[in-house]
Amino acid sequence: MARNVKDLLAEANSSVPKLSPSEAAEKMRSDDVLVVDVRDPTEVQQSGKLKGAVNVSRGMLEFRADPESQYHNPAFQKDKTILLHCASGGRSALAGKTLQDMGYTAVFNIGGFKDLTEAGIDTEPA
Repeated sequence: MARNVKDLLAEANSSVPKLSPSEAAEKMRSDDVLVVDVRDPTEVQQSGKLKGAVNVSRGMLEFRADPESQYHNPAFQKDKTILLHCASGGRSALAGKTLQDMGYTAVFNIGGFKDLTEAGIDTEPA
């Protein structure tokens, strides 16, 4: 049976733990954390990004996260904690499920950019 986006989001949200902005800020203090912004580059250009975050649009995530890919980003390491966010939390949930399927184990959805910045998490230009 074919699944729709509602089904995919439900599966992702049940698999990928969601952190509050304060929980995300606490985890971000560790050196073994990679913050990934899965918004499209045009969104990041308009608003900036969380300080230290790596912008990898959701469409390129598998290529950047796979060490066997010619497009691999070495910031992606399976022993790191991965914190994902997007504009509202949907794409980051789906991205988190994808990373889990690829063997990443410490993967968290930290939600939407606006909520994170309103909670006081530092930003920087794109």
